[in-house]
Order: sequence, then structure tokens, then C-alpha cells
Amino acid sequence: MPMKSNIDIVFTGGHAGTTALSVVDEIKKRNLPWKLSWIGSKQAIEGKNITTLEAKIFPSKEITFYSLLTGRLQRRFTLWTIPSLFKIPLGFFHALYLLLKIKPKVVISFGGFAAFPVVVVSFLLRIPVVIHEQTAAIGRSNKYSVFFAKVILLSREESRRYVGGKKRVEVIGNPTKSDYFQINSKAGLSSPPELLIIGGSRGSIQINRLVKPIIKKLLEKYHVVHQVGPVEYKSFLKIKDQLAENDQKRYEVHSFVEPAEMVNMFKKADLIVSRAGANTVSEIIAARKNALLIPIPWSYLEEQKKNAEMAKKLGLVEVLDQNQIMPDLLLKNINLRMENPEVGKKLMDIKSPDLKAAEKFVDIIQKELR
Repeated sequence: MPMKSNIDIVFTGGHAGTTALSVVDEIKKRNLPWKLSWIGSKQAIEGKNITTLEAKIFPSKEITFYSLLTGRLQRRFTLWTIPSLFKIPLGFFHALYLLLKIKPKVVISFGGFAAFPVVVVSFLLRIPVVIHEQTAAIGRSNKYSVFFAKVILLSREESRRYVGGKKRVEVIGNPTKSDYFQINSKAGLSSPPELLIIGGSRGSIQINRLVKPIIKKLLEKYHVVHQVGPVEYKSFLKIKDQLAENDQKRYEVHSFVEPAEMVNMFKKADLIVSRAGANTVSEIIAARKNALLIPIPWSYLEEQKKNAEMAKKLGLVEVLDQNQIMPDLLLKNINLRMENPEVGKKLMDIKSPDLKAAEKFVDIIQKELR
């Protein structure tokens, strides 16, 4: 039976823009006649005018972006905690309005606080829900979305323990942009060696604090590309302005890096220092990059620690404990990791478990639409 044209598909979630983009690339590669929309948050941080990656990038990818008015549970109490809690019920009514307006044939959730009301309302409207979990554990939103999903897709076998056995569950890997798989291993270090420091789409204040005291020592040996995030971007530009002229040339400071540009940064990098978010770890594995990972210690169900440990088992990364690492110790680990020739040999043999994930993902969506 031929596929109908102009089928509406809704993606939803938070902090999963790069995963969704990988799926979108596969959809476009197949020339599927689907109209794609994303329902999610426009604000990356409650109370701050910082735009999410999805809101920035998706409209240029022919994905209609709908900003969902909802709140979120915060780990720490702030001025915005109570107002955010009051907005949570509003999210369900706004999700109902948007879903009735779009009338999708299927809803695909990548987890995150903005996804949960969309998933629940979709279930009530009898719209099939497919959820995907990127981590080696399970996110809080996906943990509760399991009850409303028709199909549950997992990146890692380790996540199966969190979803039970009553639903249709498939382990497909974590969809990762094909460009990362095409990055060739470098024959040797660049001159000077290239150090890429990243902290997810919003940067990492904790990693920035470790880097700040040692930046001059790093620049003695390396060309440093540092994605600091929007919160501390201006303060690090001031740090750069105070450096000697030659050091300024060897230090790049970025607030936000678009996905396409991040691929180029990976190509050049000899070593990556990063958090251990699921998508970043998948990209490091796909590109077979030498890395030092500093997992967020308070991530739900220690998901970042589990992501990092999975990459370490492949022989790809070293994992550092945020509660124990100090600036001088980070510098020592960077030097040791950069100068160890055995690391480069191991990288050549790494095989990513995510190689065909995007293709498997779209195959499953097509089956649900038949």
C-alpha cells in the first residue's frame, strides 16, 4: 500500500536536537512526504533569555517549531522555581491546543520536560507515541512516558531494565549525524595540537571553572577551542582580551556552536574535554576521538556517568570525577592523554553501536504509518 503524502509528524522533547536532526536527515534522504513539526521549549534555562538549539536550528531545516508554554522541575530552588511549577499544568492544555491544530499521525518523543505533556495528551487523543531514550539509563520524562507509548526505542541495552516488558521495545542505538562517521582518524597530532573543550549546547560552568586558572598553561602547548555557553561568554571574551597577542590567536571562545560547525571542530580536534551527555558521547564514538569526560554527578540515575563508562569500555575515553578533579589535575590529564601514542592506535579499531540507528528509527516510523 503506497505511503500517503503530506503526513504530519510531530517531534517533541528537550536537549535532543542533534538526535532529532539525525532522524530528519534520514527522512529527507528518503524523500518521504512528511510534514515535520517540533513542539518544545524556546527557553534553554528558566528565567534567562537563552534560546534552545531546537528553536535556533529547526526552522532553517524546514521543521515548524512550536514553543510550548510549560514549566519544569528544577534541581535547585531559585527565584523561578515556584512560577515554573505553576506553569506545568498549563503545558497540558497548550499541548492539547497544538496537537488539535497540527493533527499528527504519530508523535515522536526524545524525552525532556517539554515532551511529557505532549506524550500524555497524544495518548488521550489516541495518537500513537514513539519514544526514544538516548542515554545508557533513562531520563525522568521518558521513565513516566513509557506508560503512554506504543513503541519504546532505546540507544543502549542497559536501559531495558527501566522500561519493563509489556510494551514493544527495540534497541536501535542513538541516531547520530552521518558526518561524524565520515571523520577520518588523524595520522598524528596537529601543530600545535588542537584541544576542543565543550559542555553541551549551553556550555558547562563547572568545566569553565576548571579551565580558567590553567588557560595560559594550555595555550603554551595547544590551540584551544572553547565552547563556554551563553552565560559566561562575555566573561571569557574579557579573559581572551587580556592574553598576550600570540595566545589570543591560539584561543577560540564560542558561546554556541551550530551542529554543522561542531562536526568541523571534531575533525580538527586531537583531544576533546567534555561533559558526558548521550549525544556528545555518541558523536565522540562515531568520530573515534580521544576524549576526557567529566560526567555531571547529579544527572538523573547517574545517566552521564553510565554514558561515560560505556565509552570507556570501548577504550575511547578517560573519565574524570568532578568531585575530585582540580585545575592542575585536569591539566596533567590533558597532557598525559594528548601525549600517549597508544591512545591513537586504539581509536582506529572502535566501532560505533550507533552506525545504523537513524535508518532503523525511520524504518520503524514508516511501519507505524502503514
